Amino acid sequence: MTDTAPRELPLQELDEVIIRFAGDSGDGMQLTGDQFTSISAALGNDLATLPEFPAEIRAPQGTLAGVSAFQVRISDFAITTPGDAPTVLVVMNPAALKAQLHNLVQGGAIIINTDAFTERNIEKAGYKSNPLDDGTLEGYRSYPVPMGQITRDAVAEHGVKPRDAERSKNFFALGLISWMYTRPVEPTMDFINTKFRGKDLVIKANEAAFKAGYNFGETAEVFEAHYEIRPAPLASGEYTNVNGNTALAWGLVAAGVLARLPTFLGSYPITPASDILHELSTMKNFGVRTFQAEDEIAAAASAVGAAFGGALAFTTTSGPGIALKGETLGLAVSLELPMVIVDVQRGGPSTGLPTKPEQADLLMAMYGRHSESPMPIVAAKSPSHCFDAAIEACRIALKYRTPVMLLSDNALANSSEPWLLPDINALPDIGVDFETEFNGTNEDGDGIYLPYLRDEETLARPWAIPGTPGLMHRVGGIEKEDGSGNISYDPENHQKMVDVRQAKVDGIDVPDAEVMGDQDADFCFLSWGSTWGAVDAATARLQADGHKIAYVHLTHLNPFPSNLGEVLGKFKKVLCPEMNAGQLDKLVRAKYLIDVQGAHKMNGVPYTTAEIQAAALEALRV
Repeated sequence: MTDTAPRELPLQELDEVIIRFAGDSGDGMQLTGDQFTSISAALGNDLATLPEFPAEIRAPQGTLAGVSAFQVRISDFAITTPGDAPTVLVVMNPAALKAQLHNLVQGGAIIINTDAFTERNIEKAGYKSNPLDDGTLEGYRSYPVPMGQITRDAVAEHGVKPRDAERSKNFFALGLISWMYTRPVEPTMDFINTKFRGKDLVIKANEAAFKAGYNFGETAEVFEAHYEIRPAPLASGEYTNVNGNTALAWGLVAAGVLARLPTFLGSYPITPASDILHELSTMKNFGVRTFQAEDEIAAAASAVGAAFGGALAFTTTSGPGIALKGETLGLAVSLELPMVIVDVQRGGPSTGLPTKPEQADLLMAMYGRHSESPMPIVAAKSPSHCFDAAIEACRIALKYRTPVMLLSDNALANSSEPWLLPDINALPDIGVDFETEFNGTNEDGDGIYLPYLRDEETLARPWAIPGTPGLMHRVGGIEKEDGSGNISYDPENHQKMVDVRQAKVDGIDVPDAEVMGDQDADFCFLSWGSTWGAVDAATARLQADGHKIAYVHLTHLNPFPSNLGEVLGKFKKVLCPEMNAGQLDKLVRAKYLIDVQGAHKMNGVPYTTAEIQAAALEALRV
């Protein structure tokens, strides 16, 4: 640390900044980005984040495969995306620079941990010469900082060994960025003391490293200015910063409370859905019970059993797990029990890209079961919307006595944004009544229970908890007789049961499709899932350039809104951006015979606003 007096640098006001932290998977970039995000949220900025994880749990240190990154966009206005490209890049080693430099805007700032640019690390990253002095960084504003050495010096007085001191350099970077963008010191000090409670030496080292980074910004004659971003004009109320997995978990818990039912999750850990299991395992005070099964099949089967027993039941997974659960999900369709299957989509096939997003499970959600097994599909559009989507999926499952597929993806799961906490009293009542009395009679006129006697409006069958006096009944995978639930091989009955299960899904009440943007436009985007943010932002950009643009975003993918065909048929061109090879556009074309055009990508990176804008301009030219 230095005793030099702080310099008086100009404080410039910005409307937004996009910062990306990048380093080895062990460099603490996710923690650094999370903490910077939390501070910014507390200051009232609008924000959006984009974490990026290496696919391997422990990739070789210093290699491109091991780079971990965290992008955060903070602004004084409302935003829906983490930004197309960072304006500031913080790199902890040569591999991070190699992997991330192409993302940085021209003229952007690079803060570089120069201590990591040793000959060995430069070679491991694939550079033939040192990028700090061979012209690689021309066109950027480069700020070299010996983070490692300054951190070691700062923590030495606390008796921290040099090797252990290296673990604190991410807090040096956080301190420097906190100074650069006028973030307060106290929240990070509180965070360090809470995060590392009981580890006094670690607390002292991280505090010293953070202060060293903050003081470096104030005293070193490196930076021309520091910056301020004012709070965004958000709606009044209480906010919290939330990612998609957490919001989805809270939505499932809230649904259990709203339904006044015990909540059960049967799950097998899988990236990127495991955090939902972790979060729900802490919610026993809300009547939540979690079961970590030995495999995906057991996880799904346990949820079916819990639904039969009268619980609001869930199973969480990703694409590979949906494939394994397929037969059990067909059983849930046949039993007509309320159950929610959460699919946090990731790149595939097989293990594929476990830490990267994709939207390629839509057709599997629609058709990926034996025979005719219709299932409603609900898709979340933003991290905070995962809460609402979870409640909506539960509403449908309970009202119509059917398993429901709830789609999220890796981009939503780990990204975060400010969330205005909802008014609890405004949330829907999704409670159900269990069957407690006979609902039919036999040939002798005695009362009996008919487990497949249907509600005339919803076609839902009754739900009786096992052990209810007089309502003994059996369930299983063999086709049932309509009404009685007895095993039936009758061809006409099977046709009827297939038809009625389809009619039940087709008749689910979902909101009409809503046209956003220019109501008199000839061009319309059609989107679903996590592409919503980029489509919304691209629409605004195109409108600012003088184009008339509309978009329709779908939360309900089965059944579609009843007015969807009519709405889309009014536009001359409909463009559907998806992170797959074209799945929603196939479904819409097949159902409505509308010439929906696709914009497709599957590179494991979410759509940027610029990509969707370019796709629209290309479509408008044709």
